[in-house]
Amino acid sequence: MTDVFRVGDREILASEIPRLLKRYQLMPQFLQGLVVDRAIADYSCTDEEKQAALQQFCQQHQLTSPEAQQGWLKAHGMTPAELEEIAVRPVLLQKFKEDIWGNKVRSHFMTRKSSLDRVIYSLIRTKDDGLAQELYYRIQEGEQTFEECARDYSQGPEARTGGKLGPVPLNRPHPAIGKLLSVSQPGQLWPPRALAEWFIIVRLEEFHPAQLDDTMRSQMLDELYASWMQAELQKLVSAEFDRLSSLSPSA
Repeated sequence: MTDVFRVGDREILASEIPRLLKRYQLMPQFLQGLVVDRAIADYSCTDEEKQAALQQFCQQHQLTSPEAQQGWLKAHGMTPAELEEIAVRPVLLQKFKEDIWGNKVRSHFMTRKSSLDRVIYSLIRTKDDGLAQELYYRIQEGEQTFEECARDYSQGPEARTGGKLGPVPLNRPHPAIGKLLSVSQPGQLWPPRALAEWFIIVRLEEFHPAQLDDTMRSQMLDELYASWMQAELQKLVSAEFDRLSSLSPSA
């Protein structure tokens, strides 16, 4: 007997569901859910963890009374047991992440550090080499501030902010500028140098190194997980493409 899913007065065959998931653009979420199910299958929660997860879920969804919870369950067609499964799912997933990538977080952080460090810096650019030299000496001798020179003479959008840019990741500026900033001390003024058609003057204002604190660790863990998830989804999509190709009649 063919499995049928009934919605109101409509009967949906099991074989129709993949097509409908694609039509409603839900296939990626569905496949991701399958990958997560497989990943967390061997993990479990203590009773205390279940209660904490359920309480957090109810708070997030403003299910602060039995009536609100019953209304939510009815609206989503779920039982209390199914609600608990949803609530503990992030806890199980976090355990999986820690188990698989917990010891790789630091090395990933060090690899990513240049894009996580943030800087505030000042920039003047002009196509006139002589003017760049003159402005550098004015700033160095205190005859004019960097902000005044940038506002009056810089030929880029930084002129509107008195030359100040950021905070931005250290790898956001041009690589030549980023290299200067990476070896600068706050307040250090660099002499003019050529960069493409420009002559630039750069000064580091503030340097904010990334720290592997709890927030950053969570971010690194999520990045490693996201990369893995993308690869897993690609495997599923490729396998499905190969399956469909094998069913196509030969030319």
